Amino acid sequence: MRMTGRAYTIFDTGIGRCGIAWGQAGVVGVQLPEAREIETRKRLFQLYPEARETRPPLNVELAIEGIVALLRGESGDFSDVTLDMAGIHAFNQRVYQITQMIPRGETRTYGEIAARLGASGAVHSVAQAIARNPFVIIIPCHRVLEAGGYADKISPHGGVISKRRLLSIEGAGGPSSKTLFDVLLPVAPPRLPG
Repeated sequence: MRMTGRAYTIFDTGIGRCGIAWGQAGVVGVQLPEAREIETRKRLFQLYPEARETRPPLNVELAIEGIVALLRGESGDFSDVTLDMAGIHAFNQRVYQITQMIPRGETRTYGEIAARLGASGAVHSVAQAIARNPFVIIIPCHRVLEAGGYADKISPHGGVISKRRLLSIEGAGGPSSKTLFDVLLPVAPPRLPG
């Protein structure tokens, strides 16, 4: 049976009931818990009004397993998860690809991401891309902080969960040297369509 349109599901994690939405090309968004499940559902409806609740396909099951593991303080594997990047600006996609390579338990600053992109003057643009990340946890935007290690609320998809709480679950310290970040990491990013 071929899926048409978008769908979503709600699932349990160590921090509450999360949501995930997908379409034919892959995962389109993740929603961390709001204060109540009904608010999480309402947020998903606002973001994806055409989506219908249904059982997730394998690609989405893999994403859910990774999210649940990561929110239990374990490693989450998203290497076989396909993300639907249609409609996401190319600059933001580059920010997300670099952000995905940040190891669990480590953080970077917006400035370090901008420098890695070869656009050191684009700190504000990096911050905006991180704030718009629809793939929270899969693209670990919580690992990207302001200079000085300030850990604020994550994207609108973050619900009531703060970066600080997610970093605490992962056992992260403060911002680390970008020297380690420049080493090619053996982490496979989710496959992008195309």
